[in-house]
Amino acid sequence: MIWQAWWVWAVAGAVLAIVEVVVPGFYFLGFAAGAAAIALLLLVDGPFALWLSGSLPLLLFAFAVASALAWAGMRRIAGVRRGQVKLWDRDINED
Repeated sequence: MIWQAWWVWAVAGAVLAIVEVVVPGFYFLGFAAGAAAIALLLLVDGPFALWLSGSLPLLLFAFAVASALAWAGMRRIAGVRRGQVKLWDRDINED
């Protein structure tokens, strides 16, 4: 099946990385990193890659876990710093 090919996940990761450049914020970068991680897992031909590519739900679960870990890592590195407070100097309801 098509989802078992490593290059499909690599292309999906590249497309999501390109979408991340267009869309502001870090919304798609975690998904791009998750797709790249799945592509690397499938590229390294071994028993784990064979087991992972055996079923689509398992592959999608691994993608979700890899994306969540990538997003959490990026949030820790580039997210809100400890003690950082958002200061509002103007209220949108005041003219």
